Amino acid sequence: MTRQLLTDNVFLTCVPAEKHKTGFFSAQMTVPLSRETASLNALLVNVLSRGTARCPNLQALGRELDLLYGARIGASVRRSGENQIFGFGASCIDDRYVPTGESLLEPMARLMGEILCDPSLVDGRLNPLFVNNERENLVDVIRSIINDKRAYAAQRLREEMFRDEPYGVSRAGSVETAEAITTEMLDGHYRSILPQARLELFYCGSAPEEKMFDAFRKALAGLPRGGRLEPAVTTRRPAPEKYRLVTEEMDVTQGKLCIGFRSSSEDVPASIMMNTMYGGGSNSKLFLNVREKLSLCYYAGSSYDRRKGVVLVSSGIAPKNYDPAVEEIMAQLDALRRGEWEDWEFTGAKSALRNDLRTIDDSPTAQEDFIISQAAAGSTETPQEMAAAIEAVTPERVIAAAQAVRPDTIYFLKGKEA
Repeated sequence: MTRQLLTDNVFLTCVPAEKHKTGFFSAQMTVPLSRETASLNALLVNVLSRGTARCPNLQALGRELDLLYGARIGASVRRSGENQIFGFGASCIDDRYVPTGESLLEPMARLMGEILCDPSLVDGRLNPLFVNNERENLVDVIRSIINDKRAYAAQRLREEMFRDEPYGVSRAGSVETAEAITTEMLDGHYRSILPQARLELFYCGSAPEEKMFDAFRKALAGLPRGGRLEPAVTTRRPAPEKYRLVTEEMDVTQGKLCIGFRSSSEDVPASIMMNTMYGGGSNSKLFLNVREKLSLCYYAGSSYDRRKGVVLVSSGIAPKNYDPAVEEIMAQLDALRRGEWEDWEFTGAKSALRNDLRTIDDSPTAQEDFIISQAAAGSTETPQEMAAAIEAVTPERVIAAAQAVRPDTIYFLKGKEA
């Protein structure tokens, strides 16, 4: 794997792979996450994916992809720490398997370059029909999260816990900001963000790196460069002396209990291990004790963001079990702080993490997500290096990582009858 500078603030990562029958391409802009621009960026990639000057609508774009033996291209929006990552991913038959022997690498790179730099315009601006349609779709997507109460509760916890931090912003922004976007606003934002944003290019396939480098260099010859909008450095904050409780009532039968913790530990491998043992899998303390043994919840798990230093617990409970569930979730963390676990819990967590990191190499999309997220954080650590760091973690380091975790916010979504 190599990562090299293509042009000003544009980087290309190539991952040689002979085992896949398809080549995978990605072009992602990375910018600081903010309430003002999150919806603009999320809307922009969906509008750009509707057509180019050469293929001005979805029908023409579809015909072009058909000519490339059924290649696919799609928009994506994600977040990494306090950065928003948005752009396009594409896949096509690897050149080794094209029946006619032609190369698809160059036309695929060209098409991605056209989507970024030469979009479908009307009177010199982004197509207003595309903007209006995709704005409605974006608003519907943002609103629809309330239909998934588990995801809704997790989002509400982030909004409350990080209410004055970029980390609390949804990757798609808010309904209010999305509804206010006009064609003129989006067109101006496009012409402002494109020259400044860092662009991360990714390729996984059998083509030589030099060939990929030349293909993207030609495809992005028209990419404007001016100014430099660097990814944000994700900041950490200490937990308060007393955690904050937020409750919300809704017409639900199953309560959603989410707890946010902040960690002051700089030992990332030990914190990853700690979270895996706490609630990161089916052999974790939250799953085996709070769910299986005590039957206090329908599900329970935790996630750890190594960049922000936060542990987020998510569970579904009967409203009557709120107090004992909170008490037991906290008790399981206390057990980790005291080093109270069986040997198999420790070795099992290492084995699970080892397998997770190993399987990244089996999926080009997983590799791309890992590498792009690492680049946004300014890290060059590979999955293999991370696996080696986790193997070196000792029980004492896990205990220290658990002792560095403190509760910040509890969010409880309960039924009105409760």
